[in-house]
Amino acid sequence: MRWTFKQEDHEKEPPALARPLEEAEHWMRDRLSDGQWLALVAETGGEICGHVFLCLVERMPDPYTDNTPVGYVTNFYVTPSQRNKGAGSALLEALKQHSRSSGFDTLIVWPSERSSSLWQRSGFQPPEELLELPLDT
Repeated sequence: MRWTFKQEDHEKEPPALARPLEEAEHWMRDRLSDGQWLALVAETGGEICGHVFLCLVERMPDPYTDNTPVGYVTNFYVTPSQRNKGAGSALLEALKQHSRSSGFDTLIVWPSERSSSLWQRSGFQPPEELLELPLDT
């Protein structure tokens, strides 16, 4: 489903694949099994129709404040046939509930231009303290 999701970013002609599907499957299996990543899925008719991934970002211990983790949200996708039918909202609500019950301090996401309004409708706000340094290679 990740490959389908990314193909939507290249509506005309997708570029050549940078890695085989098996390599990505191995990467995901390793990350999901060690507890650093979590995948939530939505199903309809016994088929997965959406997913969202959450990565635990630990913070350095601090003697004066709590070092509760931050959650990095990524790879949110719902199949076109199930959009605007509640699957995405259910995924986001489950994500927020899980994050609260797990003691996360904040959830962060790097939205695409197309998805920014969705995230804002779900309560995500532009950061006040985040800075970014793109490292062009």
